[in-house]
Amino acid sequence: MSEQKTDILIVGGGTGGCAAALAAASMGKKVVLTEETDWIGGQFTSQIVPPDEHQWIEQFGCTRRYRQLRDGVRNYYREHYPLTPAARHDSHLNPGLGSVSRLCHEPRVSVAVLDQMMAFYRSIGLLRILLFRKPASAETAHDRVRAVTFKNLLTAQRETIKATYVLDATELGDLLPMTGAEYVSGAESRDETGEPHAVAGQAQPENVQSFTWCFPMGYDPDGEHVIDKPAQYDQWRNYIPSLNPPWPGKLLDWSYTHPITSKPNPSTLFPDNSARDLWTYRRLRARQNYLSELAPHEITLVNWPQNDYWKGNIIDKPEPEAERYLEESRQLSLSFLYWLQTEAPRPDGEKTGYPGLYLCPEISGTGNGLAKYPYIRESRRIRAVFTVTENHVGIEARNGRSVETFNDSVGIGFYRIDLHPSANGANYIDIASSPFQIPLGALLPVRVENLLPACKNIGTTHITNGCYRLHPVEWNIGEAAGLLAAFVISRQVPPRAVRERPELSEDFQKLLFAQGVETTWPKI
Repeated sequence: MSEQKTDILIVGGGTGGCAAALAAASMGKKVVLTEETDWIGGQFTSQIVPPDEHQWIEQFGCTRRYRQLRDGVRNYYREHYPLTPAARHDSHLNPGLGSVSRLCHEPRVSVAVLDQMMAFYRSIGLLRILLFRKPASAETAHDRVRAVTFKNLLTAQRETIKATYVLDATELGDLLPMTGAEYVSGAESRDETGEPHAVAGQAQPENVQSFTWCFPMGYDPDGEHVIDKPAQYDQWRNYIPSLNPPWPGKLLDWSYTHPITSKPNPSTLFPDNSARDLWTYRRLRARQNYLSELAPHEITLVNWPQNDYWKGNIIDKPEPEAERYLEESRQLSLSFLYWLQTEAPRPDGEKTGYPGLYLCPEISGTGNGLAKYPYIRESRRIRAVFTVTENHVGIEARNGRSVETFNDSVGIGFYRIDLHPSANGANYIDIASSPFQIPLGALLPVRVENLLPACKNIGTTHITNGCYRLHPVEWNIGEAAGLLAAFVISRQVPPRAVRERPELSEDFQKLLFAQGVETTWPKI
């Protein structure tokens, strides 16, 4: 077994992990970043989810590095793709013209831009990236994590990395049980949090949001691309969800639950003015952005209500059980594609199916055309020094009062409290929130000294996780965690001291400002 040492070990190369690595390396610390797949970037790349962002993202409301990533994506298209002059000179270029985001784009572009952003730190030896590494165990002593052992998924060999600070940027908070850190999963009770939308009675650990095995899908109007019938197609074709409030019918159908009203919400595949179309929702490639002689087929990202998977929770489950749920999720996505190709009703009422739809392995980077990794909405969450609840950020819960402000803010974000159907049968919870801050106390475990969360695993609740889980917020969390780890190593103080001692708090706030981290919202 090989062994190495570093200042900061970041486990998980997703959105938060990449941000943490860039931030810590910029402070001159030696960083090792590990990733299970062969693509860093997480939500942007291996999960292929265009960034869900707030309406002010082009002006303010994110960190400087996050803006560099966004600018880099646009510049990459301008330099390497055959865009029309109008698209090339559009300062707010949206490559896919998707409605969910102002920056719907292909995942490989994010991979390339992140590689560029990290190139300097890798070239001077401050940052090492280890791909195909899955954490297997951790060594702890006296409330500290001493080392993490990984399995190399290509060679099956084990390697151990010792670090002064360890950041958990895994999609499910995998290091929390390995290190014995206190954590919670699923839904807390209303008695515990006092949140209006928390569950009544006892806490529900199985009440975890659905995950989705996304896939990019192209359309060739004149083609025939029907896949082989998936093994579980008959099961999913006839599946009627049992949720509360109820789902309007079969899962594989054009109608689904409206997230806010809970009423049936009709949809279509392509725009026809009769209902909301799904094609443009997360479209990754729009033909009108390309020169006519080179315009490729359009591609959209299928992360729709019909392929959300909630029949099983994969947190804290034996590996065979978790793998069964993951395989069912893959089968659901393939079954949905097959249904779209063969049985989906068309608006004209005469034909069924769109055989010209096809998988895009050249976009997903996989042999089967599905994403490399499922889109995870909800992680284990640390028991934190401070926990953000609905009562801090929810508009209804605050009953007319302005949003809670935090003196120890390390960033900002904004998104509705958006929870998808969960594994215990709860349907959507989608309620309004205010532009919020990220308190430092939510990044501090109650006991473990040198373990920091760096993505969705901070001190939020099941409810507030619904608005703290999106791309720019996760990036900000990771960046703040990376800066915090570097700061406390340099000052030789524990992280909690930064929150407790005014002079350290002031110096850390100055560092955040200098690094381009916005900690307060302007008056909007």
